[in-house]
Amino acid sequence: MEYKKVCFMYRHKDYAVDGIRSALGLAVENMYSYGVVMDSEIEKLDEHNQESIEMLRDMEGEIYSTVPANVENNGFEPMTLEELGEKLRDMSIVIPYGLK
Repeated sequence: MEYKKVCFMYRHKDYAVDGIRSALGLAVENMYSYGVVMDSEIEKLDEHNQESIEMLRDMEGEIYSTVPANVENNGFEPMTLEELGEKLRDMSIVIPYGLK
């Protein structure tokens, strides 16, 4: 059985934390799940949300960001738009999450 690969794209900071929890939820359902915080800086995450990211990583998922401040403040993996384009080619499902 081939597992689905899902990428959430978070462009608005108000939805990023909820979206990260959604990525974790899909990882629990045996999907490879990733998230990318794009275009906006989010506040430093609390311990509970950091633990959610660690659980996602334990299930072979990841949270990326195109914004260097998010990488520095929250430990997200850095990703350029070009790298994101390459990653999206490998996904079964792409979800633009929380667009305004």
